[in-house]
Amino acid sequence: MTGTEPPPAANHATNRAIEAAWRIESARLVAGLARLVNDVGLAEEFAQDALLVALEQWPEAGVPDNPGAWLMATAKHRAIDHLRRRGRYEHKLQEIARDLGSRPEPGLDADVDFDMDDHIRDDMLRLVFTACHPVLTTEARVALTLRLLGGLTTGEIARAFLAAEPTVAQRIVRAKRTLAAKGVRFEMPAPDELAGRLASVLEVVYLIFNEGYTATAGNDWTRPDLCHEALRLGRLLAGLLPGEPEAHGLAALMELQASRLRARTGPGGAPVLLADQDRRLWDRLLVRRGLEALERAESLGGAFGPYALQAAIAACHARAADARDTDWERVAALYRVLAHVSPSPVVELNRAVAVAMAGDPARGLEIADAVAADKALRGYPQLPAVRGDLLARLGRTEESRREFERAASLTGNERERALFLGRAADDR
Repeated sequence: MTGTEPPPAANHATNRAIEAAWRIESARLVAGLARLVNDVGLAEEFAQDALLVALEQWPEAGVPDNPGAWLMATAKHRAIDHLRRRGRYEHKLQEIARDLGSRPEPGLDADVDFDMDDHIRDDMLRLVFTACHPVLTTEARVALTLRLLGGLTTGEIARAFLAAEPTVAQRIVRAKRTLAAKGVRFEMPAPDELAGRLASVLEVVYLIFNEGYTATAGNDWTRPDLCHEALRLGRLLAGLLPGEPEAHGLAALMELQASRLRARTGPGGAPVLLADQDRRLWDRLLVRRGLEALERAESLGGAFGPYALQAAIAACHARAADARDTDWERVAALYRVLAHVSPSPVVELNRAVAVAMAGDPARGLEIADAVAADKALRGYPQLPAVRGDLLARLGRTEESRREFERAASLTGNERERALFLGRAADDR
Protein backbone atom coordinates (compact mmCIF):
# COMPACT_ATOMS: atom_id res chain seq x y z
CA MET A 1 0.00 0.00 0.00
CA THR A 2 1.32 3.44 -0.93
CA GLY A 3 0.08 6.77 0.39
CA THR A 4 -3.59 6.63 1.32
CA GLU A 5 -4.69 4.21 -1.38
CA PRO A 6 -6.38 1.05 -0.07
CA PRO A 7 -4.75 -2.15 -1.38
CA PRO A 8 -6.84 -4.75 -3.24
CA ALA A 9 -9.13 -6.88 -1.04
CA ALA A 10 -10.33 -10.38 -1.65
CA ASN A 11 -13.96 -9.38 -1.26
CA HIS A 12 -14.68 -6.94 -4.09
CA ALA A 13 -17.87 -5.49 -2.59
CA THR A 14 -16.21 -4.92 0.78
CA ASN A 15 -13.18 -3.40 -0.89
CA ARG A 16 -15.43 -0.99 -2.76
CA ALA A 17 -17.17 -0.06 0.50
CA ILE A 18 -13.83 0.57 2.23
CA GLU A 19 -12.58 2.67 -0.66
CA ALA A 20 -15.78 4.71 -0.69
CA ALA A 21 -15.67 5.22 3.08
CA TRP A 22 -12.05 6.34 2.87
CA ARG A 23 -12.80 8.80 0.08
CA ILE A 24 -15.66 10.32 2.02
CA GLU A 25 -14.30 10.20 5.55
CA SER A 26 -10.50 10.52 5.36
CA ALA A 27 -10.43 14.30 5.57
CA ARG A 28 -12.79 14.34 8.54
CA LEU A 29 -10.68 11.67 10.22
CA VAL A 30 -7.47 13.65 9.79
CA ALA A 31 -9.12 16.91 10.88
CA GLY A 32 -10.66 15.38 14.00
CA LEU A 33 -7.47 13.56 14.95
CA ALA A 34 -5.31 16.62 14.37
CA ARG A 35 -7.38 18.41 17.02
CA LEU A 36 -6.44 15.65 19.44
CA VAL A 37 -2.73 15.13 18.68
CA ASN A 38 -1.98 18.64 17.34
CA ASP A 39 0.11 17.17 14.51
CA VAL A 40 -1.33 16.70 11.01
CA GLY A 41 1.34 14.15 10.08
CA LEU A 42 0.51 11.96 13.08
CA ALA A 43 -3.19 12.47 12.45
CA GLU A 44 -2.84 11.09 8.93
CA GLU A 45 -0.88 8.10 10.25
CA PHE A 46 -3.61 7.24 12.76
CA ALA A 47 -6.27 7.61 10.08
CA GLN A 48 -4.36 5.19 7.86
CA ASP A 49 -3.98 2.81 10.80
CA ALA A 50 -7.77 2.75 11.09
CA LEU A 51 -8.00 2.05 7.36
CA LEU A 52 -5.67 -0.92 7.71
CA VAL A 53 -7.76 -2.32 10.57
CA ALA A 54 -10.86 -1.96 8.39
CA LEU A 55 -9.13 -3.85 5.59
CA GLU A 56 -8.39 -6.66 8.03
CA GLN A 57 -11.75 -6.85 9.83
CA TRP A 58 -14.52 -5.73 7.48
CA PRO A 59 -14.18 -8.61 4.98
CA GLU A 60 -15.01 -11.03 7.81
CA ALA A 61 -17.15 -8.96 10.17
CA GLY A 62 -18.99 -7.01 7.49
CA VAL A 63 -19.20 -3.29 6.79
CA PRO A 64 -20.48 -1.41 9.87
CA ASP A 65 -23.69 0.62 9.69
CA ASN A 66 -21.72 3.84 10.11
CA PRO A 67 -18.29 3.33 8.49
CA GLY A 68 -17.13 6.87 9.24
CA ALA A 69 -17.89 6.60 12.96
CA TRP A 70 -16.19 3.17 13.09
CA LEU A 71 -13.04 4.54 11.45
CA MET A 72 -12.99 7.58 13.73
CA ALA A 73 -13.43 5.50 16.89
CA THR A 74 -10.65 3.14 15.83
CA ALA A 75 -8.32 5.97 14.92
CA LYS A 76 -9.07 7.83 18.17
CA HIS A 77 -8.15 4.78 20.22
CA ARG A 78 -4.81 4.64 18.40
CA ALA A 79 -4.27 8.34 19.03
CA ILE A 80 -5.20 8.03 22.72
CA ASP A 81 -2.76 5.16 23.13
CA HIS A 82 -0.07 7.34 21.57
CA LEU A 83 -0.81 10.27 23.89
CA ARG A 84 -0.89 8.01 26.93
CA ARG A 85 2.49 6.49 26.02
CA ARG A 86 3.94 9.96 25.71
CA GLY A 87 2.47 11.01 29.05
CA ARG A 88 0.33 13.68 27.43
CA TYR A 89 -3.14 12.21 27.79
CA GLU A 90 -3.98 13.60 31.23
CA HIS A 91 -2.71 17.00 30.17
CA LYS A 92 -4.90 16.88 27.07
CA LEU A 93 -7.94 15.98 29.16
CA GLN A 94 -7.24 18.92 31.47
CA GLU A 95 -7.11 21.23 28.44
CA ILE A 96 -10.44 19.90 27.21
CA ALA A 97 -12.01 20.26 30.64
CA ARG A 98 -10.92 23.91 30.81
CA ASP A 99 -12.31 24.60 27.33
CA LEU A 100 -15.60 22.85 27.92
CA GLY A 101 -16.20 24.31 31.38
CA SER A 102 -18.56 22.08 33.30
CA ARG A 103 -18.27 19.03 31.05
CA PRO A 104 -16.91 16.12 33.15
CA GLU A 105 -13.52 14.72 32.36
CA PRO A 106 -13.91 11.41 30.50
CA GLY A 107 -12.17 8.20 31.45
CA LEU A 108 -9.39 6.62 29.46
CA ASP A 109 -11.76 4.41 27.49
CA ALA A 110 -14.45 7.02 26.84
CA ASP A 111 -15.30 8.29 23.39
CA VAL A 112 -13.77 11.73 23.78
CA ASP A 113 -15.69 14.56 22.12
CA PHE A 114 -13.36 17.26 20.83
CA ASP A 115 -15.97 19.66 19.44
CA MET A 116 -14.64 22.59 21.47
CA ASP A 117 -15.76 26.18 21.02
CA ASP A 118 -13.62 28.22 18.64
CA HIS A 119 -14.05 31.30 16.48
CA ILE A 120 -14.42 28.84 13.58
CA ARG A 121 -16.37 25.72 14.52
CA ASP A 122 -15.05 23.53 11.80
CA ASP A 123 -12.12 21.19 12.03
CA MET A 124 -11.97 20.84 8.27
CA LEU A 125 -11.47 24.55 7.74
CA ARG A 126 -8.94 24.64 10.57
CA LEU A 127 -7.07 21.86 8.81
CA VAL A 128 -6.88 23.89 5.61
CA PHE A 129 -5.34 26.91 7.32
CA THR A 130 -2.91 24.74 9.26
CA ALA A 131 -1.73 23.01 6.10
CA CYS A 132 -1.45 26.43 4.44
CA HIS A 133 0.86 27.79 7.14
CA PRO A 134 3.47 30.36 5.98
CA VAL A 135 6.34 28.10 7.05
CA LEU A 136 5.56 26.01 3.94
CA THR A 137 6.09 26.93 0.32
CA THR A 138 2.98 27.68 -1.72
CA GLU A 139 3.34 24.43 -3.65
CA ALA A 140 3.72 22.45 -0.42
CA ARG A 141 0.69 24.11 1.16
CA VAL A 142 -1.54 23.23 -1.75
CA ALA A 143 -0.22 19.68 -2.12
CA LEU A 144 -0.49 18.89 1.59
CA THR A 145 -4.00 20.25 1.92
CA LEU A 146 -5.16 18.35 -1.15
CA ARG A 147 -3.76 15.22 0.45
CA LEU A 148 -5.21 15.80 3.92
CA LEU A 149 -8.47 17.52 3.08
CA GLY A 150 -9.35 15.96 -0.25
CA GLY A 151 -8.00 12.48 0.43
CA LEU A 152 -6.29 12.59 -2.97
CA THR A 153 -3.44 10.28 -3.87
CA THR A 154 -0.03 11.63 -4.76
CA GLY A 155 -0.66 10.78 -8.40
CA GLU A 156 -3.93 12.71 -8.48
CA ILE A 157 -2.28 15.74 -6.90
CA ALA A 158 0.57 15.56 -9.40
CA ARG A 159 -1.88 15.64 -12.29
CA ALA A 160 -3.76 18.53 -10.72
CA PHE A 161 -0.46 20.42 -10.51
CA LEU A 162 0.80 19.27 -13.93
CA ALA A 163 3.88 18.16 -11.97
CA ALA A 164 5.99 14.99 -11.61
CA GLU A 165 4.66 12.54 -9.03
CA PRO A 166 7.99 12.11 -7.15
CA THR A 167 8.22 15.90 -6.82
CA VAL A 168 4.78 16.12 -5.24
CA ALA A 169 5.53 13.18 -2.94
CA GLN A 170 8.64 14.93 -1.65
CA ARG A 171 6.69 18.15 -1.09
CA ILE A 172 4.12 16.34 1.04
CA VAL A 173 6.68 14.51 3.17
CA ARG A 174 8.75 17.65 3.72
CA ALA A 175 5.66 19.72 4.50
CA LYS A 176 4.56 17.38 7.29
CA ARG A 177 8.06 17.28 8.72
CA THR A 178 8.29 21.07 8.64
CA LEU A 179 4.97 21.55 10.42
CA ALA A 180 6.07 19.12 13.15
CA ALA A 181 9.55 20.62 13.47
CA LYS A 182 8.21 24.16 13.72
CA GLY A 183 5.59 23.16 16.27
CA VAL A 184 2.73 24.53 14.18
CA ARG A 185 -0.47 24.21 16.18
CA PHE A 186 -3.75 22.96 14.78
CA GLU A 187 -5.63 26.24 14.96
CA MET A 188 -7.01 29.09 12.90
CA PRO A 189 -4.67 32.04 12.28
CA ALA A 190 -5.25 35.30 14.08
CA PRO A 191 -7.63 37.67 12.25
CA ASP A 192 -4.78 39.92 11.11
CA GLU A 193 -3.06 36.92 9.48
CA LEU A 194 -6.06 35.64 7.56
CA ALA A 195 -5.67 37.78 4.43
CA GLY A 196 -2.09 36.72 3.80
CA ARG A 197 -3.01 33.04 3.88
CA LEU A 198 -6.29 33.29 2.02
CA ALA A 199 -4.94 33.06 -1.55
CA SER A 200 -3.41 29.63 -1.08
CA VAL A 201 -6.49 28.42 0.79
CA LEU A 202 -8.75 29.50 -2.08
CA GLU A 203 -6.46 27.73 -4.52
CA VAL A 204 -6.58 24.54 -2.47
CA VAL A 205 -10.36 24.56 -2.21
CA TYR A 206 -10.76 25.08 -5.95
CA LEU A 207 -8.28 22.36 -6.83
CA ILE A 208 -10.25 19.96 -4.65
CA PHE A 209 -13.42 21.05 -6.43
CA ASN A 210 -11.79 20.51 -9.82
CA GLU A 211 -10.72 16.99 -8.89
CA GLY A 212 -14.35 16.25 -8.08
CA TYR A 213 -15.68 18.02 -11.16
CA THR A 214 -13.44 16.11 -13.58
CA ALA A 215 -11.58 13.24 -11.92
CA THR A 216 -8.01 12.87 -13.14
CA ALA A 217 -7.95 9.10 -12.74
CA GLY A 218 -10.12 6.08 -12.12
CA ASN A 219 -13.42 4.92 -13.57
CA ASP A 220 -15.64 7.84 -12.57
CA TRP A 221 -15.98 11.01 -14.64
CA THR A 222 -16.95 13.02 -11.55
CA ARG A 223 -16.58 12.71 -7.76
CA PRO A 224 -19.49 14.73 -6.41
CA ASP A 225 -18.42 14.20 -2.78
CA LEU A 226 -15.24 16.23 -3.41
CA CYS A 227 -17.23 18.97 -5.16
CA HIS A 228 -19.67 19.16 -2.27
CA GLU A 229 -16.89 19.28 0.32
CA ALA A 230 -15.08 22.06 -1.56
CA LEU A 231 -18.36 23.91 -1.99
CA ARG A 232 -19.07 23.65 1.73
CA LEU A 233 -15.64 25.04 2.53
CA GLY A 234 -16.05 27.80 -0.03
CA ARG A 235 -19.31 28.86 1.59
CA LEU A 236 -17.67 28.83 5.00
CA LEU A 237 -14.84 31.01 3.73
CA ALA A 238 -17.28 33.49 2.22
CA GLY A 239 -19.14 33.62 5.54
CA LEU A 240 -15.92 34.01 7.49
CA LEU A 241 -14.67 36.85 5.30
CA PRO A 242 -17.81 38.67 4.11
CA GLY A 243 -15.79 41.65 2.85
CA GLU A 244 -13.34 39.58 0.75
CA PRO A 245 -14.50 39.63 -2.88
CA GLU A 246 -12.45 36.65 -4.05
CA ALA A 247 -13.95 34.41 -1.37
CA HIS A 248 -17.35 35.24 -2.87
CA GLY A 249 -15.91 34.88 -6.38
CA LEU A 250 -14.74 31.35 -5.63
CA ALA A 251 -18.06 30.46 -4.03
CA ALA A 252 -19.87 31.80 -7.10
CA LEU A 253 -17.66 29.82 -9.46
CA MET A 254 -18.16 26.55 -7.60
CA GLU A 255 -21.92 27.05 -7.18
CA LEU A 256 -22.32 27.65 -10.92
CA GLN A 257 -20.15 24.75 -11.96
CA ALA A 258 -21.67 22.39 -9.38
CA SER A 259 -25.10 23.20 -10.80
CA ARG A 260 -24.18 21.09 -13.86
CA LEU A 261 -23.09 17.95 -12.03
CA ARG A 262 -26.25 15.92 -12.69
CA ALA A 263 -26.06 16.73 -16.40
CA ARG A 264 -22.36 15.90 -16.78
CA THR A 265 -22.87 12.14 -16.89
CA GLY A 266 -25.26 10.06 -18.93
CA PRO A 267 -26.50 6.47 -18.55
CA GLY A 268 -23.80 4.26 -17.11
CA GLY A 269 -21.68 7.24 -16.05
CA ALA A 270 -20.54 8.23 -19.55
CA PRO A 271 -19.31 11.85 -19.84
CA VAL A 272 -21.64 14.45 -21.32
CA LEU A 273 -19.87 17.57 -22.56
CA LEU A 274 -21.23 21.07 -21.94
CA ALA A 275 -22.66 21.56 -25.43
CA ASP A 276 -24.61 18.29 -25.20
CA GLN A 277 -25.98 18.62 -21.67
CA ASP A 278 -29.69 18.66 -20.90
CA ARG A 279 -29.88 22.01 -19.17
CA ARG A 280 -33.16 21.04 -17.56
CA LEU A 281 -31.02 18.92 -15.24
CA TRP A 282 -29.00 21.89 -14.07
CA ASP A 283 -29.68 22.78 -10.44
CA ARG A 284 -31.38 26.17 -10.64
CA LEU A 285 -30.96 26.77 -6.90
CA LEU A 286 -27.19 26.50 -7.26
CA VAL A 287 -27.33 28.73 -10.33
CA ARG A 288 -29.22 31.38 -8.36
CA ARG A 289 -26.81 31.11 -5.44
CA GLY A 290 -23.86 31.40 -7.80
CA LEU A 291 -25.21 34.49 -9.53
CA GLU A 292 -25.91 36.09 -6.15
CA ALA A 293 -22.37 35.33 -4.94
CA LEU A 294 -20.94 36.78 -8.16
CA GLU A 295 -23.00 39.93 -7.70
CA ARG A 296 -21.66 40.17 -4.14
CA ALA A 297 -18.05 39.81 -5.34
CA GLU A 298 -18.53 42.48 -7.99
CA SER A 299 -20.25 44.86 -5.53
CA LEU A 300 -17.15 44.59 -3.32
CA GLY A 301 -14.94 45.74 -6.20
CA GLY A 302 -13.72 42.27 -7.10
CA ALA A 303 -14.97 41.99 -10.69
CA PHE A 304 -11.43 41.47 -11.98
CA GLY A 305 -10.31 38.91 -9.44
CA PRO A 306 -9.33 35.55 -10.99
CA TYR A 307 -12.18 33.62 -9.38
CA ALA A 308 -14.77 36.31 -10.05
CA LEU A 309 -13.71 36.38 -13.72
CA GLN A 310 -14.06 32.61 -13.99
CA ALA A 311 -17.43 32.86 -12.27
CA ALA A 312 -18.48 35.50 -14.81
CA ILE A 313 -17.55 33.02 -17.57
CA ALA A 314 -19.59 30.30 -15.87
CA ALA A 315 -22.47 32.77 -15.57
CA CYS A 316 -22.50 33.18 -19.37
CA HIS A 317 -23.25 29.49 -19.66
CA ALA A 318 -25.75 29.54 -16.78
CA ARG A 319 -27.74 32.37 -18.36
CA ALA A 320 -27.98 30.64 -21.76
CA ALA A 321 -31.13 28.53 -22.08
CA ASP A 322 -29.43 26.56 -24.85
CA ALA A 323 -25.77 26.00 -25.78
CA ARG A 324 -26.38 27.87 -29.03
CA ASP A 325 -27.45 30.95 -27.04
CA THR A 326 -24.11 31.25 -25.23
CA ASP A 327 -22.46 34.64 -25.59
CA TRP A 328 -19.12 33.23 -26.76
CA GLU A 329 -17.76 36.66 -27.67
CA ARG A 330 -18.17 37.73 -24.04
CA VAL A 331 -16.65 34.44 -22.86
CA ALA A 332 -13.62 34.99 -25.11
CA ALA A 333 -13.27 38.58 -23.88
CA LEU A 334 -13.42 37.46 -20.24
CA TYR A 335 -10.74 34.83 -20.89
CA ARG A 336 -8.56 37.53 -22.42
CA VAL A 337 -8.88 39.61 -19.25
CA LEU A 338 -8.25 36.52 -17.13
CA ALA A 339 -5.09 35.76 -19.13
CA HIS A 340 -3.84 39.24 -18.26
CA VAL A 341 -4.82 39.09 -14.57
CA SER A 342 -3.72 35.49 -13.97
CA PRO A 343 -1.57 34.31 -16.90
CA SER A 344 -1.53 30.55 -17.39
CA PRO A 345 -1.17 28.19 -20.37
CA VAL A 346 -4.39 26.48 -19.29
CA VAL A 347 -6.24 29.82 -19.39
CA GLU A 348 -4.87 30.40 -22.88
CA LEU A 349 -6.06 26.96 -23.93
CA ASN A 350 -9.55 27.76 -22.69
CA ARG A 351 -9.40 31.09 -24.50
CA ALA A 352 -8.56 29.19 -27.69
CA VAL A 353 -11.78 27.21 -27.34
CA ALA A 354 -13.84 30.34 -26.65
CA VAL A 355 -12.40 32.16 -29.67
CA ALA A 356 -13.19 29.16 -31.85
CA MET A 357 -16.74 28.94 -30.51
CA ALA A 358 -17.17 32.66 -31.16
CA GLY A 359 -16.67 31.88 -34.86
CA ASP A 360 -12.91 31.81 -35.50
CA PRO A 361 -11.56 28.24 -35.14
CA ALA A 362 -8.43 29.12 -37.14
CA ARG A 363 -7.51 31.83 -34.64
CA GLY A 364 -8.36 29.44 -31.82
CA LEU A 365 -5.91 26.91 -33.21
CA GLU A 366 -3.22 29.59 -33.43
CA ILE A 367 -3.69 30.36 -29.74
CA ALA A 368 -3.56 26.66 -28.82
CA ASP A 369 -0.45 26.12 -30.93
CA ALA A 370 1.24 29.08 -29.26
CA VAL A 371 1.06 27.39 -25.84
CA ALA A 372 1.70 23.84 -27.08
CA ALA A 373 5.43 24.10 -26.35
CA ASP A 374 4.89 25.18 -22.73
CA LYS A 375 6.52 22.59 -20.46
CA ALA A 376 3.65 22.89 -17.96
CA LEU A 377 1.33 21.31 -20.55
CA ARG A 378 3.58 18.36 -21.27
CA GLY A 379 1.48 15.28 -20.59
CA TYR A 380 -1.71 17.37 -20.22
CA PRO A 381 -4.43 15.50 -22.16
CA GLN A 382 -6.61 18.56 -22.71
CA LEU A 383 -4.01 20.13 -25.01
CA PRO A 384 -4.26 17.51 -27.78
CA ALA A 385 -8.01 17.21 -27.11
CA VAL A 386 -8.51 20.93 -27.75
CA ARG A 387 -6.29 20.82 -30.81
CA GLY A 388 -8.21 17.79 -32.05
CA ASP A 389 -11.52 19.59 -31.72
CA LEU A 390 -10.25 22.71 -33.46
CA LEU A 391 -8.68 20.70 -36.29
CA ALA A 392 -11.98 18.86 -36.74
CA ARG A 393 -13.81 22.18 -37.02
CA LEU A 394 -11.37 23.15 -39.77
CA GLY A 395 -11.95 19.92 -41.66
CA ARG A 396 -8.47 18.50 -40.95
CA THR A 397 -9.84 15.13 -39.88
CA GLU A 398 -6.70 13.00 -40.06
CA GLU A 399 -4.74 15.42 -37.87
CA SER A 400 -7.72 15.64 -35.54
CA ARG A 401 -7.85 11.85 -35.17
CA ARG A 402 -4.17 11.69 -34.20
CA GLU A 403 -4.62 14.41 -31.59
CA PHE A 404 -7.56 12.64 -29.94
CA GLU A 405 -5.64 9.37 -29.90
CA ARG A 406 -2.77 11.17 -28.21
CA ALA A 407 -5.16 12.70 -25.67
CA ALA A 408 -6.52 9.21 -24.93
CA SER A 409 -3.01 7.94 -24.29
CA LEU A 410 -2.31 10.73 -21.78
CA THR A 411 -5.42 10.69 -19.59
CA GLY A 412 -5.63 8.59 -16.45
CA ASN A 413 -9.44 8.64 -16.40
CA GLU A 414 -11.12 5.70 -18.10
CA ARG A 415 -14.26 7.66 -18.95
CA GLU A 416 -12.26 10.44 -20.52
CA ARG A 417 -10.15 7.95 -22.47
CA ALA A 418 -13.30 6.42 -23.95
CA LEU A 419 -14.55 9.89 -24.85
CA PHE A 420 -11.33 10.77 -26.68
CA LEU A 421 -11.21 7.44 -28.50
CA GLY A 422 -14.80 7.98 -29.56
CA ARG A 423 -13.89 11.34 -31.04
CA ALA A 424 -10.92 9.77 -32.81
CA ALA A 425 -13.22 7.13 -34.33
CA ASP A 426 -15.60 9.84 -35.55
CA ASP A 427 -12.72 11.34 -37.55
CA ARG A 428 -11.93 8.14 -39.47
